[in-house]
Amino acid sequence: MIKDPLYWEKWERETQLSQLADFRRNLRLLEAMYEEARALGAFAEPPGLDGLESRLRLARALNSLTCS
Repeated sequence: MIKDPLYWEKWERETQLSQLADFRRNLRLLEAMYEEARALGAFAEPPGLDGLESRLRLARALNSLTCS
């Protein structure tokens, strides 16, 4: 729990103003956190080609419809 919220807010403002954003560093952090989450099982594996045929059949049927 923060005992002195005013001091904390002042420190946050000063820190944010003194540090420039580093896009490459932030991207590396994002990628590392994503890999860690995948390793921990937070994300399901992406679906493979299961059901691809039915999706293609549906897409062909929808594309062949004409608008009146």
